[in-house]
Amino acid sequence: MDLSNIKMVVTDMDGTLLNSNHEVSNRFFELFESLKKKNIHFVAASGRQYHSMVDKLDRIKNDMLFIAENGAIIKNRGETLLTTPLQKEDLSTILDTISPVKNAHPVLCSESNAYVNGTSDRFISLLKEYYTQLNIVENQLQVTDEVLKIAIYHFESSEQFIYPAVQHLEDILKVKVSGANWVDISHPNAHKGFALEQVMTKYGVSSNEVLVFGDYNNDIEMLQLADYSVAMANAHPNVKKVANFETLSNNEFGVEKVLEQLIA
Repeated sequence: MDLSNIKMVVTDMDGTLLNSNHEVSNRFFELFESLKKKNIHFVAASGRQYHSMVDKLDRIKNDMLFIAENGAIIKNRGETLLTTPLQKEDLSTILDTISPVKNAHPVLCSESNAYVNGTSDRFISLLKEYYTQLNIVENQLQVTDEVLKIAIYHFESSEQFIYPAVQHLEDILKVKVSGANWVDISHPNAHKGFALEQVMTKYGVSSNEVLVFGDYNNDIEMLQLADYSVAMANAHPNVKKVANFETLSNNEFGVEKVLEQLIA
């Protein structure tokens, strides 16, 4: 893999840059300083809330770009560059569709907050890992914030229990199995690929100058934009089919291993 022309590195977070304990390695931060010296742009792209991403990458937050909420928002040094929200009429359609699904927990995600109905203490406790700004509301349809995404969690399997119930919405919305327990529903253009395309255009970077890492279905569109697309060893089979290369798992420092090659 000849990485000599790379001008931008883009990585997913959970299952990719973060280990199974949701931690960023100290080695990554060391490698980041080398990327910075080489004037290589760094972009984190996640289904996470922007505030949660900053919480993980606080020490480098002013030297990188954030694609948050699966591409529904792009931020740079706290400035919002793009938002792609859901239409108001789509919110009730999605929530009505999810309502009959047993043990499905929807989260309404806005630019500055997340809204959950509070029916499960176990779920709220888990949610705090992904959403540092979180509000409990009685009725999610009464949320007045612009909603960027609805994330739906199932403790057993999102692919088995949630996706079949919402699959038909793919005709009008972007529906993504974004993790073993998550399905995200957003505007048709609110995905990591669309957001990354805007970033690449802004910085004048082409497909043979971008190195992209991912592990799950919500990473597929951005992996397809790059000649140097890398799937993690722990990636979903769909991701491995799309990616041109493969690295070690997130717990084996797969991202760091490739970055070491890039810097060398």
